[in-house]
Amino acid sequence: MLKRIAVGAAAAGILLMAAIQLVPYGRDHANPPVVQEPAWADAQTRALAVRACYDCHSNETVWPWYSTIAPVSWLVQRDVNYGRNDLNFSRWDRRRQEGDEAAETVVDGSMPPWFYLPTHPQARLSDAEKQVLIQGLLATFGGKVKGNGNQD
Repeated sequence: MLKRIAVGAAAAGILLMAAIQLVPYGRDHANPPVVQEPAWADAQTRALAVRACYDCHSNETVWPWYSTIAPVSWLVQRDVNYGRNDLNFSRWDRRRQEGDEAAETVVDGSMPPWFYLPTHPQARLSDAEKQVLIQGLLATFGGKVKGNGNQD
C-alpha cells in the first residue's frame, strides 16, 4: 500500500513539474541593447562590477542553463527584473538609478546576495577586491558609506 502511494506521489510530482514548464514566465531571456554605461572611474571598477553585478544589473545577463527550468526560471527572471529596475549599468540614460547606493550594498554584504554566489563563484570577491570595488563605485557615483567602507 505504501509503495503504491509513493509511486503515485512520484508520478504526480513528475506531472506537476512537467506542467509548470508550460508557464511562459521566466523564459524571456532576451537582453535589451546597451544604451549607455556610466562613466566609470577606472577600468578595474568596471571589471569588478561586470564580474559581480552585471548578471542582474545590466542588459548583459548571462542566462545559465537552470534559468530555463521552472520554478527556478521564475526566481531568476524576478531577480534580473528587480535588479535591472533598481540599478541598470546598461541604461545609464535613465533618471532614476541607485548608483549612489551601490557601494553601500557591497559594504553591508547585501550585494551580491548570498544565494547568487554558490552558482556564480566568479562573483565572490576577496576583501581586497571588495575595497577596490567600493572605492571605485564611490568615485564613479558618489554617495556615502557607513560602517567599514572607510568613507563617511
